[in-house]
Amino acid sequence: MTSAASSFPDLCREWRNYRQLSQLDLALAAEVSQRHVSWLETGRSQPSRTMVLRLSEALQIPLRERNKLLQAAGFAPAYRESELDAPTMAPVLEALKQVLDNHEPLPAVVLDRFWNVKMQNNAAGLMMALGEGIDQSQFIGTGGELNLALMTLHPQGFRRYISNWAEAAPPFVQRLKADAAASGDREVKDMIQQLLSLTEMDHITASPSSSLLPILPLELDLGDLHLSLFSVISTFGTPQDITTDELRIEAFYPTDDATRAFFQMQPSASG
Repeated sequence: MTSAASSFPDLCREWRNYRQLSQLDLALAAEVSQRHVSWLETGRSQPSRTMVLRLSEALQIPLRERNKLLQAAGFAPAYRESELDAPTMAPVLEALKQVLDNHEPLPAVVLDRFWNVKMQNNAAGLMMALGEGIDQSQFIGTGGELNLALMTLHPQGFRRYISNWAEAAPPFVQRLKADAAASGDREVKDMIQQLLSLTEMDHITASPSSSLLPILPLELDLGDLHLSLFSVISTFGTPQDITTDELRIEAFYPTDDATRAFFQMQPSASG
């Protein structure tokens, strides 16, 4: 999504084009006629609230952007955005805590749409404190929280300890761009673009690695300590709140015995 379109026909058409679907593809996914999709995109027909939600589901539009489509069509938003510590979010918060605790002694963090660290386990705090001389106060994002993307990309951040930076940076940059594009969120796209411009990495593109590994490890050289890790991203399967929809858990795993042994020997490993 690139324009500042605000009418429902324009937004619907842009999302369909972004998802690379024809009108027939969208009609089949939403179980409506192709003619009805065409009339909705030209403004000849006005969508019902149910139709907006049906098309949003078919287009896999994030909840924040679904609210914008509803408002563009003249309806009230359907999804609320709760604070993580709100009473209604208690089951979500408890689930996140359990995931982080159960992942000890390995690092895991909870990130929001801006890559701000909302929660972390003890091992993640240990990992991010390993780089001597890194002033984490330099890498604070919106809401006054540590921004993992900024801390990773900034020349004075974790970047200087990543020994395979030439290999790891391009896929990471592409992931940032892909996340921003998929969200359709102008604030996220502007933040990512500003971040990449500040770190002079906005023109980096990924190329296939010559490694035969199924994943690209992050190789950290911290003096005499060498750590090799990769990450797995998890999201909620059936979010009904914007906050829940935009949270993701990044869990790190070792690629070698030495890295696994290092984390198992830390105080957090014994609870």
